[in-house]
Amino acid sequence: MKILLVEDDERIAEALAEALTDQHYAVDIASDGEVGLEFVETFPYDLIVLDLMLPKLDGIRLCQQLRQKSYSMPILMLTAKDTSTDKVIGLDAGADDYVVKPFDLSELMARIRALLRRVNTTLLLVLEWENLRLYSHICQVRYQEKIVNLTPKEYRILELFLRNTHKAFNRSEILEHLWSFDEPPGEETIKVHIRSLRQKLKSAGADADFIETIYGLGYRLKQAL
Repeated sequence: MKILLVEDDERIAEALAEALTDQHYAVDIASDGEVGLEFVETFPYDLIVLDLMLPKLDGIRLCQQLRQKSYSMPILMLTAKDTSTDKVIGLDAGADDYVVKPFDLSELMARIRALLRRVNTTLLLVLEWENLRLYSHICQVRYQEKIVNLTPKEYRILELFLRNTHKAFNRSEILEHLWSFDEPPGEETIKVHIRSLRQKLKSAGADADFIETIYGLGYRLKQAL
């Protein structure tokens, strides 16, 4: 899943981005509101973590503009202001949750997980396809109860397929969904990750084409006959 962090404090942004990356999220960082708006208009995001006090375009106005443009992803607002009035203003602008700085990192992560679950009932803790199970709350994959050890990128690709079981993703779409703006590899890298993912699933007992190639469309989970 992909998260946009709009935060002008470089220290906070880097620490939070590292924590989110450790939880297998792809993270983009925008240091002001205008850049944040450009990112949202260019790339798909599952959630936005938005600071209130930002250069050029503050968090309230950015949040308002996103909702006016019909962007519906959850927005978690960060602020140093801890008054009821400020919270009401943030929520009325379209934010889904409000966290006061300094924040407890574990609580913030829990709030992010809750927002991601709330946005769609398909965001389940356990995703299943045939004999494969992905436990998103502990970032673990099992095939026929055998643990499949995946790299973070392989895990994200498999989760993307499991959350969109009937959709085929081409390489460009996988890059947009799972890689940060400042770290996109070439599309051939996707081919390498898919090959490695197939091999690991096959070693655990899955069919060699558990992830199938739909020529002209991309990759998806093999559909049952």
